[in-house]
Amino acid sequence: MTKVVNYISEAFEELRSNVTWPEWAEVQRLTIVVAVFSVLFALATWGVDEMFANLLEKFFTWIKA
Repeated sequence: MTKVVNYISEAFEELRSNVTWPEWAEVQRLTIVVAVFSVLFALATWGVDEMFANLLEKFFTWIKA
C-alpha cells in the first residue's frame, strides 16, 4: 500500500513541478476548436448514416418489386 501512496504522491509532484500548463486563453481557444470539429464530425457521420439508410431502403424496395 505504501508503494501506491508513494506513486500517487510522486505523480502529483510531477504535475506540479515539471508540467508546462497552457494559458487560459489558449485553453479556451482549443476547446472551441475541439467543439466545432466534434459537431462537424457528428454531422458528417449522421449524413453518411442517412445516405446508407436511403440506399439500403431503395435496394430492398428494388428487390421486392
